Amino acid sequence: MENIEGKLIELIATDRIYIPVSSMDGKLKRTRPKLGKALELSVGDSFEGERTYARVTHGEQLKARTMSEAVDKFAEEYPRHGKILQGYIEEKRDKREINLVFGINPGCRLTDEDYMSVMKNLGYTDALARKTLPGILDYSRRLSRKRDEERSVLIG
Repeated sequence: MENIEGKLIELIATDRIYIPVSSMDGKLKRTRPKLGKALELSVGDSFEGERTYARVTHGEQLKARTMSEAVDKFAEEYPRHGKILQGYIEEKRDKREINLVFGINPGCRLTDEDYMSVMKNLGYTDALARKTLPGILDYSRRLSRKRDEERSVLIG
């Protein structure tokens, strides 16, 4: 019980760093394909610039069916059993989740050292963490203005 506050501080610092990094990750994932398509290169085209290169290839990859595709295919081949399976899927079931709700008490704040330990756990050196952390925390503060400060994490 005595170290609960220390672990909560680490959780809060981790969450505050997670929010902007996750947001940036989502933006980057959406941006990359758009930038690639904007090049307007077709299959077989290539480009060789002074500093960059690109080529468009057509590759076939085997990808597993999604669960819904598999169920649809099964229902096609076995309509009677497929309807039963669809019914099982559509049934709603109660699911209990256990969430830990956490936050910082009014008037309190985390120190730079609280965040530094999280950054070190991510593999940052002291110097890189000190350079990177202010920008991450500034972005985190801007994002947190848009949402409720109380946060939660699924723990069971």
